[in-house]
Amino acid sequence: MKLPIYDISRIIEMAWEDRTPFEAIKNTYNLKEKDVISLMKKNLKKGSFILWRKRVRGRKTKLKIKNNLNYLRHQSKNHNKYR
Repeated sequence: MKLPIYDISRIIEMAWEDRTPFEAIKNTYNLKEKDVISLMKKNLKKGSFILWRKRVRGRKTKLKIKNNLNYLRHQSKNHNKYR
């Protein structure tokens, strides 16, 4: 699946955020965790990817959805800003 650059940028932003679980990315963009990892590896510098993987690996907030519906949808602070 070919994603537009603005979607790739948004997915990378969501993946870097600690409180956005992979399930929210899957619900929004239909990408599994392994697809997000591949996208990050392809689009980040090697050092940035390694830092991100260390940060995400084993992080409970990235792997599980809390029983709060706010975790199913993510909205960035910059979401409605014109760029």
